[in-house]
Amino acid sequence: MKAFLIDRYKKGGALRLGHSPEPQLRENDVMVEIHAASVNLLDAKIRDGEFKLILPYRLPLVLGNDVAGVVVRVGANVRQFKPGDEVYARPGQDRIGTFAEYIAIDAADVALKPAKLNMEEAASIPLVALTAWQVLVERAKLKKGQRILIHAGSGGVGTVAIQLAKHLGAHVATTTSTVNIDLVKSLGADVVVDYKKDDFEKVLKGYDVVLNSLGKDTLEKSLAVLKPGGKLISISGPPDPDFARENGSGWLLQQVMRLLSFGIRRKAKRRGIGYSFLFMTANGAQLGKITSLIEAGAIRPVIDRAFQFEKTNEALDYVERGRAKGKVVIAVK
Repeated sequence: MKAFLIDRYKKGGALRLGHSPEPQLRENDVMVEIHAASVNLLDAKIRDGEFKLILPYRLPLVLGNDVAGVVVRVGANVRQFKPGDEVYARPGQDRIGTFAEYIAIDAADVALKPAKLNMEEAASIPLVALTAWQVLVERAKLKKGQRILIHAGSGGVGTVAIQLAKHLGAHVATTTSTVNIDLVKSLGADVVVDYKKDDFEKVLKGYDVVLNSLGKDTLEKSLAVLKPGGKLISISGPPDPDFARENGSGWLLQQVMRLLSFGIRRKAKRRGIGYSFLFMTANGAQLGKITSLIEAGAIRPVIDRAFQFEKTNEALDYVERGRAKGKVVIAVK
């Protein structure tokens, strides 16, 4: 099958369009003919080798972390899906590879595609929506009336997180640039801080939760926004000891992650704030709940651009520039 691969880790390197063996179908898997995929910064970070310590992939590696397509075969133990079903998923982190014609995915990580979305729209959803769900619902336990700051509101995670937070009844603030203010307001943001004009940490106070997807400076400044007992949850690092244990990292790597996050954990503790790092995981059951919200109109996809499969490298370059509004998708079929 045709696929975009990396043969070695290289910062900014181009993916190679080549042929890869069709993936092996395990007894709990579904084989999906890929109709669309989406591009995430995670793909660039994997290509650059940023996660090689915690995600030890075997090279050559097919990249891609989001998929929408049609089931063509199912494993011996699979009962919930059948050939012909239209599905979408974020494959398990050890079984990525959606920049290709086919992928085998554990059925537990798959959900039926929302009927109201086309393939490209559906492919834009899984990774960012699961990230938002796991931060807001699972980790923060966000409740009606609470106040949350979502950084980078016009980005892939931000556009979904704003909508999910509003559905949960929260008061939502977000940061974005001038050109994206109308977009984030249309998604439900109550307060918008234009980072080109204002310092968010001087404008916002007394918040319960911050979702950080940006760098170290933004992470540390976010402490000033939170009230005692608040939660600072970062999806961009640094990883903390709890993540290291959950990820099954060895003792040495656990100590490395402990040191990497020591500064922010200490500063948070002094303020009575909890810090945690979240690396989202595949979950078909949660994706099914997200499907219900999409069907009910509570969440809608935001797509910036669509590229043809042969232009996957161009799509990745575009995402890396950091100017995309919502998601960038790839039409595979």
